[in-house]
Amino acid sequence: MADMSSPAAKAYLDTLKSLQSGGAEKTAEVAPVSGPSFGSLVEQSLNSAIDAQHESESVSAKGLIGEANMTDVLQAVNDAEMALNTVIAIRDRVIEAYETILRTPM
Repeated sequence: MADMSSPAAKAYLDTLKSLQSGGAEKTAEVAPVSGPSFGSLVEQSLNSAIDAQHESESVSAKGLIGEANMTDVLQAVNDAEMALNTVIAIRDRVIEAYETILRTPM
């Protein structure tokens, strides 16, 4: 059986008892959140990475037909690569946090 001496376990048991007794009382007020949500920030970042990839493809195609400078092509490809690496790093951290939550004992 889990150790019930931790504050988190006591809080969990108190909440469970409160719900079983017929009502949950408000113990703390939650302040309204201002600004963009986490989901909208992630969506914005993903859209930015997708836009960088499209720009890279466009500049690369222009470079192949001689309409773009090689420096511009390299810069666009580098920007797209950095955006992709950022998205991968965020994905890895989200998965790591999720796995940590799954491993947390109740």
